[in-house]
Amino acid sequence: MMGSRRAGAAGASPAAATAIKTTIAALAGALGLSLAMLGTVSMRVARKVVTPAGRVPDTRLLAVDVAAQTVTLSRTDDTQLPGRYGLFTTGTAAYLKLGAVLSLDAASVKRKLLTEISVDDRLSAEAAFSGWYYTTPEELHLPFRAELVGSPLGPCPAWFFPAETAADEPSDTWVIQVHGRGTTRAEALRAVPVFHAAGISSLLVSYRNDGEAPRSRSGTYMLGATEWRDVDAAIGAARRRGAQRVFIMGWSMGGAIALQLALGSAHRDLIAGIILESPAIDWRVVLDHQAQLLRIPGPVATTAVRALDSGWGSRLVGLSTPIPFDTLDVVARAAELRHPILILHSDDDGFVPADASYELAEARPDLVELEVFQVARHTKLWNYDPDRWTRVIRDWVDRQRAGADS
Repeated sequence: MMGSRRAGAAGASPAAATAIKTTIAALAGALGLSLAMLGTVSMRVARKVVTPAGRVPDTRLLAVDVAAQTVTLSRTDDTQLPGRYGLFTTGTAAYLKLGAVLSLDAASVKRKLLTEISVDDRLSAEAAFSGWYYTTPEELHLPFRAELVGSPLGPCPAWFFPAETAADEPSDTWVIQVHGRGTTRAEALRAVPVFHAAGISSLLVSYRNDGEAPRSRSGTYMLGATEWRDVDAAIGAARRRGAQRVFIMGWSMGGAIALQLALGSAHRDLIAGIILESPAIDWRVVLDHQAQLLRIPGPVATTAVRALDSGWGSRLVGLSTPIPFDTLDVVARAAELRHPILILHSDDDGFVPADASYELAEARPDLVELEVFQVARHTKLWNYDPDRWTRVIRDWVDRQRAGADS
Protein backbone atom coordinates (compact mmCIF):
# COMPACT_ATOMS: atom_id res chain seq x y z
CA MET A 1 0.00 0.00 0.00
CA MET A 2 2.76 2.42 0.91
CA GLY A 3 4.56 1.72 -2.33
CA SER A 4 1.37 2.23 -4.27
CA ARG A 5 0.83 5.60 -2.64
CA ARG A 6 4.40 6.68 -3.47
CA ALA A 7 3.91 5.78 -7.11
CA GLY A 8 0.68 7.75 -7.32
CA ALA A 9 2.24 10.78 -5.69
CA ALA A 10 5.33 10.67 -7.80
CA GLY A 11 3.57 10.83 -11.19
CA ALA A 12 0.87 9.64 -13.55
CA SER A 13 0.83 6.58 -15.74
CA PRO A 14 3.39 6.41 -18.57
CA ALA A 15 0.73 7.37 -21.12
CA ALA A 16 -0.38 10.35 -19.04
CA ALA A 17 3.21 11.44 -18.49
CA THR A 18 3.86 11.31 -22.22
CA ALA A 19 0.77 13.43 -22.84
CA ILE A 20 1.94 15.99 -20.29
CA LYS A 21 5.39 16.16 -21.87
CA THR A 22 3.82 16.61 -25.32
CA THR A 23 1.63 19.43 -24.04
CA ILE A 24 4.55 21.17 -22.36
CA ALA A 25 6.62 20.87 -25.53
CA ALA A 26 3.76 22.32 -27.58
CA LEU A 27 3.34 25.22 -25.16
CA ALA A 28 7.08 25.85 -25.17
CA GLY A 29 7.07 25.80 -28.95
CA ALA A 30 4.14 28.20 -29.09
CA LEU A 31 5.83 30.45 -26.55
CA GLY A 32 9.04 30.37 -28.53
CA LEU A 33 7.15 31.17 -31.72
CA SER A 34 5.33 34.04 -29.98
CA LEU A 35 8.60 35.43 -28.65
CA ALA A 36 10.16 35.10 -32.08
CA MET A 37 7.22 36.95 -33.64
CA LEU A 38 7.45 39.61 -30.93
CA GLY A 39 11.13 40.04 -31.67
CA THR A 40 10.59 40.20 -35.43
CA VAL A 41 7.82 42.78 -35.22
CA SER A 42 9.74 44.80 -32.64
CA MET A 43 12.79 44.92 -34.90
CA ARG A 44 10.64 46.17 -37.77
CA VAL A 45 9.24 48.92 -35.57
CA ALA A 46 12.69 49.86 -34.32
CA ARG A 47 14.07 49.95 -37.85
CA LYS A 48 11.25 52.23 -38.97
CA VAL A 49 12.07 54.72 -36.21
CA VAL A 50 15.62 55.26 -37.43
CA THR A 51 15.25 54.79 -41.19
CA PRO A 52 14.93 58.01 -43.21
CA ALA A 53 11.78 57.83 -45.29
CA GLY A 54 10.14 59.92 -47.95
CA ARG A 55 6.96 61.88 -47.61
CA VAL A 56 3.97 59.63 -46.89
CA PRO A 57 0.54 60.50 -48.37
CA ASP A 58 -1.93 61.32 -45.60
CA THR A 59 -4.96 62.65 -47.48
CA ARG A 60 -6.75 62.30 -50.81
CA LEU A 61 -7.37 64.98 -53.36
CA LEU A 62 -11.07 64.49 -54.07
CA ALA A 63 -11.80 67.36 -56.45
CA VAL A 64 -10.26 70.40 -58.13
CA ASP A 65 -12.31 73.35 -59.34
CA VAL A 66 -10.08 75.24 -61.76
CA ALA A 67 -12.60 78.03 -62.35
CA ALA A 68 -13.11 78.71 -58.64
CA GLN A 69 -9.48 77.80 -57.76
CA THR A 70 -10.45 75.45 -54.94
CA VAL A 71 -9.48 71.94 -53.92
CA THR A 72 -11.44 69.37 -51.94
CA LEU A 73 -9.52 67.00 -49.68
CA SER A 74 -10.48 64.10 -47.49
CA ARG A 75 -11.09 65.43 -44.01
CA THR A 76 -8.43 64.80 -41.37
CA ASP A 77 -7.32 66.56 -38.19
CA ASP A 78 -4.78 68.43 -40.31
CA THR A 79 -6.69 69.21 -43.50
CA GLN A 80 -9.47 70.93 -41.55
CA LEU A 81 -7.09 73.36 -39.80
CA PRO A 82 -7.58 77.11 -40.30
CA GLY A 83 -4.64 78.94 -41.86
CA ARG A 84 -2.24 78.59 -44.80
CA TYR A 85 -0.63 75.28 -45.70
CA GLY A 86 0.82 73.29 -48.56
CA LEU A 87 -0.09 70.12 -50.38
CA PHE A 88 2.46 67.76 -51.91
CA THR A 89 1.17 65.75 -54.83
CA THR A 90 2.51 64.35 -58.06
CA GLY A 91 1.88 65.46 -61.60
CA THR A 92 2.41 68.75 -63.36
CA ALA A 93 1.85 70.73 -60.14
CA ALA A 94 3.89 68.97 -57.46
CA TYR A 95 3.19 71.45 -54.68
CA LEU A 96 0.11 73.57 -54.06
CA LYS A 97 -0.37 76.38 -51.56
CA LEU A 98 -3.66 76.23 -49.73
CA GLY A 99 -5.63 78.99 -48.04
CA ALA A 100 -8.79 79.23 -45.95
CA VAL A 101 -11.29 76.47 -45.34
CA LEU A 102 -14.38 77.32 -47.39
CA SER A 103 -16.62 74.45 -46.36
CA LEU A 104 -16.46 71.01 -44.82
CA ASP A 105 -18.59 68.01 -44.04
CA ALA A 106 -18.00 64.72 -42.27
CA ALA A 107 -15.78 63.35 -45.03
CA SER A 108 -14.26 66.28 -46.93
CA VAL A 109 -12.81 69.78 -46.69
CA LYS A 110 -12.90 72.42 -49.43
CA ARG A 111 -10.05 74.96 -49.30
CA LYS A 112 -9.04 78.00 -51.32
CA LEU A 113 -6.24 77.26 -53.76
CA LEU A 114 -3.48 79.88 -53.63
CA THR A 115 -1.39 78.32 -56.39
CA GLU A 116 -2.92 78.98 -59.76
CA ILE A 117 -3.50 75.86 -61.82
CA SER A 118 -5.02 75.24 -65.23
CA VAL A 119 -7.19 72.57 -66.80
CA ASP A 120 -4.04 71.08 -68.30
CA ASP A 121 -2.55 70.31 -64.88
CA ARG A 122 -2.83 66.69 -63.79
CA LEU A 123 -2.78 65.92 -60.07
CA SER A 124 -2.63 62.58 -58.28
CA ALA A 125 -5.32 61.57 -55.80
CA GLU A 126 -2.74 60.66 -53.16
CA ALA A 127 -1.37 63.75 -51.42
CA ALA A 128 0.49 64.90 -48.32
CA PHE A 129 -0.71 67.89 -46.29
CA SER A 130 2.17 70.10 -45.17
CA GLY A 131 3.01 73.02 -42.92
CA TRP A 132 5.96 74.04 -45.05
CA TYR A 133 4.05 76.58 -47.18
CA TYR A 134 7.34 77.80 -48.75
CA THR A 135 9.44 75.23 -50.60
CA THR A 136 12.21 77.38 -52.11
CA PRO A 137 14.17 80.35 -50.73
CA GLU A 138 13.26 82.49 -53.75
CA GLU A 139 9.65 82.61 -52.55
CA LEU A 140 10.65 84.82 -49.59
CA HIS A 141 11.95 87.60 -51.88
CA LEU A 142 14.90 88.17 -49.57
CA PRO A 143 18.61 88.14 -50.45
CA PHE A 144 20.14 84.70 -49.94
CA ARG A 145 22.88 82.45 -51.19
CA ALA A 146 23.43 78.73 -51.29
CA GLU A 147 26.40 77.56 -49.23
CA LEU A 148 28.17 74.45 -48.02
CA VAL A 149 29.01 73.91 -44.36
CA GLY A 150 31.92 71.60 -43.66
CA SER A 151 30.91 68.86 -41.22
CA PRO A 152 32.61 65.74 -39.84
CA LEU A 153 31.06 63.74 -42.71
CA GLY A 154 31.59 66.29 -45.47
CA PRO A 155 29.93 69.40 -46.94
CA CYS A 156 26.32 69.99 -45.89
CA PRO A 157 24.15 72.25 -48.12
CA ALA A 158 22.74 75.36 -46.45
CA TRP A 159 20.91 78.58 -47.28
CA PHE A 160 22.19 81.83 -45.84
CA PHE A 161 19.96 84.90 -45.56
CA PRO A 162 22.15 87.86 -44.57
CA ALA A 163 20.66 90.64 -42.47
CA GLU A 164 21.95 94.09 -41.65
CA THR A 165 21.90 96.27 -38.57
CA ALA A 166 20.23 99.66 -38.39
CA ALA A 167 23.58 101.11 -39.42
CA ASP A 168 23.54 99.05 -42.64
CA GLU A 169 26.32 96.82 -41.39
CA PRO A 170 26.34 93.00 -41.56
CA SER A 171 24.60 91.58 -38.54
CA ASP A 172 26.75 89.86 -35.93
CA THR A 173 23.71 87.98 -34.62
CA TRP A 174 22.71 84.77 -36.40
CA VAL A 175 20.03 82.14 -36.07
CA ILE A 176 20.72 78.60 -37.21
CA GLN A 177 17.58 76.71 -38.23
CA VAL A 178 17.48 72.94 -37.71
CA HIS A 179 14.73 71.00 -39.48
CA GLY A 180 12.97 67.89 -38.20
CA ARG A 181 12.85 64.19 -38.94
CA GLY A 182 11.82 63.21 -42.46
CA THR A 183 12.01 66.79 -43.79
CA THR A 184 14.64 69.18 -45.14
CA ARG A 185 15.79 72.74 -44.46
CA ALA A 186 12.84 74.08 -46.48
CA GLU A 187 10.71 73.37 -43.41
CA ALA A 188 12.28 76.38 -41.67
CA LEU A 189 11.78 78.95 -44.45
CA ARG A 190 8.67 80.18 -42.61
CA ALA A 191 10.86 81.50 -39.81
CA VAL A 192 13.29 83.56 -41.90
CA PRO A 193 11.18 86.76 -42.20
CA VAL A 194 10.73 87.28 -38.44
CA PHE A 195 14.48 87.10 -37.86
CA HIS A 196 15.36 89.12 -40.94
CA ALA A 197 13.06 91.92 -39.74
CA ALA A 198 14.92 91.85 -36.41
CA GLY A 199 18.30 92.25 -38.14
CA ILE A 200 19.34 88.65 -37.56
CA SER A 201 20.99 86.60 -40.30
CA SER A 202 19.55 83.13 -40.88
CA LEU A 203 21.43 79.96 -41.76
CA LEU A 204 19.20 77.01 -42.69
CA VAL A 205 21.28 73.86 -42.45
CA SER A 206 21.13 70.21 -43.45
CA TYR A 207 22.55 67.30 -41.48
CA ARG A 208 23.58 63.70 -42.04
CA ASN A 209 21.06 61.32 -43.62
CA ASP A 210 18.41 63.97 -44.34
CA GLY A 211 18.61 63.44 -48.09
CA GLU A 212 20.70 66.56 -48.75
CA ALA A 213 23.72 66.24 -46.46
CA PRO A 214 26.24 63.37 -46.58
CA ARG A 215 25.14 59.91 -45.55
CA SER A 216 26.66 58.24 -42.51
CA ARG A 217 27.94 54.67 -42.73
CA SER A 218 24.69 53.27 -41.32
CA GLY A 219 22.47 55.75 -43.16
CA THR A 220 20.16 55.92 -40.14
CA TYR A 221 18.87 58.62 -37.84
CA MET A 222 20.30 58.78 -34.35
CA LEU A 223 17.48 61.07 -33.14
CA GLY A 224 19.90 63.91 -32.39
CA ALA A 225 22.69 61.93 -30.73
CA THR A 226 25.09 62.40 -33.66
CA GLU A 227 23.31 64.87 -35.95
CA TRP A 228 24.11 67.74 -33.61
CA ARG A 229 27.78 67.56 -34.60
CA ASP A 230 26.94 68.68 -38.14
CA VAL A 231 25.04 71.68 -36.77
CA ASP A 232 27.86 72.40 -34.35
CA ALA A 233 30.11 72.76 -37.40
CA ALA A 234 27.68 75.41 -38.67
CA ILE A 235 28.03 77.35 -35.40
CA GLY A 236 31.80 77.23 -35.83
CA ALA A 237 31.44 78.54 -39.37
CA ALA A 238 29.26 81.40 -38.10
CA ARG A 239 31.87 82.26 -35.50
CA ARG A 240 34.63 82.39 -38.10
CA ARG A 241 32.50 84.76 -40.16
CA GLY A 242 32.07 87.24 -37.36
CA ALA A 243 28.97 86.06 -35.49
CA GLN A 244 29.04 87.31 -31.90
CA ARG A 245 25.90 85.48 -30.80
CA VAL A 246 23.89 82.65 -32.30
CA PHE A 247 20.35 81.53 -31.65
CA ILE A 248 19.46 77.94 -32.46
CA MET A 249 15.93 77.12 -33.61
CA GLY A 250 14.94 73.47 -33.82
CA TRP A 251 11.80 71.98 -35.32
CA SER A 252 10.54 68.63 -33.96
CA MET A 253 13.62 66.33 -34.02
CA GLY A 254 15.56 69.52 -34.75
CA GLY A 255 14.60 70.50 -31.21
CA ALA A 256 16.36 67.41 -29.88
CA ILE A 257 19.40 68.38 -31.93
CA ALA A 258 19.30 71.96 -30.63
CA LEU A 259 19.19 70.76 -27.03
CA GLN A 260 22.16 68.44 -27.59
CA LEU A 261 24.02 71.45 -28.95
CA ALA A 262 23.16 73.42 -25.82
CA LEU A 263 24.57 70.60 -23.71
CA GLY A 264 27.59 69.53 -25.73
CA SER A 265 28.67 72.13 -28.27
CA ALA A 266 32.23 73.41 -28.26
CA HIS A 267 30.68 76.81 -29.07
CA ARG A 268 28.25 76.99 -26.15
CA ASP A 269 29.62 80.41 -25.20
CA LEU A 270 28.33 81.75 -28.53
CA ILE A 271 24.79 80.41 -28.11
CA ALA A 272 22.43 83.22 -27.08
CA GLY A 273 19.33 81.06 -26.72
CA ILE A 274 17.35 78.10 -27.99
CA ILE A 275 13.96 78.26 -29.72
CA LEU A 276 12.03 75.01 -29.97
CA GLU A 277 9.02 74.48 -32.23
CA SER A 278 7.02 71.31 -31.44
CA PRO A 279 10.19 69.73 -30.02
CA ALA A 280 11.12 66.14 -29.22
CA ILE A 281 12.55 66.58 -25.73
CA ASP A 282 12.19 63.01 -24.43
CA TRP A 283 12.13 60.36 -27.15
CA ARG A 284 10.64 57.69 -24.93
CA VAL A 285 7.55 59.84 -24.49
CA VAL A 286 7.37 60.47 -28.24
CA LEU A 287 7.77 56.82 -29.23
CA ASP A 288 5.27 55.64 -26.65
CA HIS A 289 2.74 58.15 -27.99
CA GLN A 290 3.38 57.06 -31.57
CA ALA A 291 2.94 53.42 -30.61
CA GLN A 292 -0.45 54.20 -29.10
CA LEU A 293 -1.53 56.14 -32.20
CA LEU A 294 -0.54 53.23 -34.43
CA ARG A 295 -2.07 50.70 -32.01
CA ILE A 296 1.21 48.89 -31.63
CA PRO A 297 1.03 46.50 -28.66
CA GLY A 298 2.89 47.69 -25.57
CA PRO A 299 5.35 44.75 -25.46
CA VAL A 300 6.30 45.37 -29.10
CA ALA A 301 6.92 49.08 -28.52
CA THR A 302 8.88 48.44 -25.32
CA THR A 303 11.05 45.81 -26.98
CA ALA A 304 11.70 48.12 -29.94
CA VAL A 305 12.96 50.93 -27.70
CA ARG A 306 15.12 48.51 -25.71
CA ALA A 307 16.56 47.19 -28.94
CA LEU A 308 17.53 50.67 -30.13
CA ASP A 309 19.22 51.35 -26.78
CA SER A 310 21.16 48.06 -26.67
CA GLY A 311 24.21 46.69 -28.40
CA TRP A 312 22.53 43.55 -29.72
CA GLY A 313 19.39 45.33 -30.88
CA SER A 314 21.12 48.26 -32.51
CA ARG A 315 23.24 45.90 -34.61
CA LEU A 316 20.15 44.03 -35.78
CA VAL A 317 18.46 47.31 -36.71
CA GLY A 318 21.53 48.50 -38.60
CA LEU A 319 22.85 51.19 -36.25
CA SER A 320 26.56 51.73 -35.75
CA THR A 321 25.99 52.37 -32.04
CA PRO A 322 22.97 52.22 -29.72
CA ILE A 323 20.77 55.29 -29.37
CA PRO A 324 21.47 56.80 -25.92
CA PHE A 325 17.94 57.60 -24.79
CA ASP A 326 19.15 58.68 -21.35
CA THR A 327 21.48 61.22 -22.94
CA LEU A 328 18.68 62.50 -25.18
CA ASP A 329 16.26 62.89 -22.24
CA VAL A 330 16.76 66.59 -21.52
CA VAL A 331 14.09 66.65 -18.81
CA ALA A 332 16.30 64.32 -16.78
CA ARG A 333 19.31 66.52 -17.65
CA ALA A 334 17.54 69.82 -17.02
CA ALA A 335 20.04 70.86 -14.32
CA GLU A 336 22.79 70.94 -16.98
CA LEU A 337 21.08 73.61 -19.10
CA ARG A 338 22.61 77.10 -19.16
CA HIS A 339 20.87 78.92 -22.02
CA PRO A 340 17.45 80.60 -22.15
CA ILE A 341 14.90 78.47 -23.99
CA LEU A 342 11.63 79.35 -25.68
CA ILE A 343 9.30 76.44 -26.40
CA LEU A 344 6.31 76.75 -28.72
CA HIS A 345 4.10 73.67 -28.52
CA SER A 346 0.46 72.81 -29.11
CA ASP A 347 -1.63 70.72 -26.76
CA ASP A 348 -3.19 69.31 -29.93
CA ASP A 349 0.14 68.49 -31.59
CA GLY A 350 -0.97 64.99 -32.53
CA PHE A 351 2.55 63.70 -33.22
CA VAL A 352 4.94 64.84 -30.48
CA PRO A 353 2.98 65.25 -27.23
CA ALA A 354 3.67 68.40 -25.23
CA ASP A 355 4.19 66.51 -21.95
CA ALA A 356 7.98 66.79 -21.96
CA SER A 357 7.77 70.49 -22.86
CA TYR A 358 5.64 71.09 -19.77
CA GLU A 359 8.04 69.02 -17.67
CA LEU A 360 11.11 70.91 -18.87
CA ALA A 361 9.44 74.27 -18.20
CA GLU A 362 8.54 73.08 -14.71
CA ALA A 363 12.05 71.77 -14.07
CA ARG A 364 13.79 74.99 -15.19
CA PRO A 365 11.40 77.94 -14.84
CA ASP A 366 14.47 80.19 -14.57
CA LEU A 367 15.45 79.42 -18.16
CA VAL A 368 12.45 77.98 -19.99
CA GLU A 369 9.44 79.89 -21.31
CA LEU A 370 6.62 77.74 -22.67
CA GLU A 371 4.10 79.22 -25.10
CA VAL A 372 1.18 76.83 -25.39
CA PHE A 373 -1.06 76.77 -28.46
CA GLN A 374 -4.35 75.01 -28.96
CA VAL A 375 -5.84 73.45 -32.12
CA ALA A 376 -2.58 73.84 -34.09
CA ARG A 377 -0.96 70.55 -35.07
CA HIS A 378 2.64 69.38 -35.20
CA THR A 379 5.04 72.08 -36.52
CA LYS A 380 2.04 74.01 -37.87
CA LEU A 381 1.88 76.78 -35.28
CA TRP A 382 3.00 79.45 -37.76
CA ASN A 383 0.40 78.26 -40.25
CA TYR A 384 -2.42 78.34 -37.72
CA ASP A 385 -1.62 81.69 -36.04
CA PRO A 386 1.31 83.47 -37.73
CA ASP A 387 0.72 86.76 -35.92
CA ARG A 388 0.96 85.24 -32.46
CA TRP A 389 3.83 82.95 -33.45
CA THR A 390 5.81 85.87 -34.87
CA ARG A 391 5.08 88.14 -31.92
CA VAL A 392 6.13 85.57 -29.33
CA ILE A 393 9.45 84.84 -31.05
CA ARG A 394 10.22 88.51 -31.76
CA ASP A 395 9.49 89.62 -28.18
CA TRP A 396 11.52 86.76 -26.69
CA VAL A 397 14.51 87.43 -28.96
CA ASP A 398 14.37 91.15 -28.16
CA ARG A 399 14.45 90.38 -24.42
CA GLN A 400 17.44 88.09 -24.81
CA ARG A 401 19.36 90.66 -26.82
CA ALA A 402 18.49 93.45 -24.40
CA GLY A 403 19.61 91.34 -21.46
CA ALA A 404 22.90 90.47 -23.13
CA ASP A 405 23.59 94.11 -24.02
CA SER A 406 22.79 95.51 -20.56
